[in-house]
Amino acid sequence: MNAPKAVLTALLLTFAGSVWAGPVNVNTADAKTIAKELAGVGDKIAEAIVTERAKAPFKDGADLAKRVKGVGDAIITKNKDNLKFSS
Repeated sequence: MNAPKAVLTALLLTFAGSVWAGPVNVNTADAKTIAKELAGVGDKIAEAIVTERAKAPFKDGADLAKRVKGVGDAIITKNKDNLKFSS
């Protein structure tokens, strides 16, 4: 294997498990998008977010964590750059 291929292979192996998340508005996105884009949020929590926001939009990460079981500070911190709350 030549040097460029070895470097490329090493980079691919390094980042193979990385998750590339994008911004998601939890007040407008569907559950599938929420689960896909937010680290640590699976289908069950995403559905709970959609159900809870039907009562009232989320104000911020603290509000989201307070109102949805399974969403805690760790999830908010992991996703701080990708959480959007505008309605």
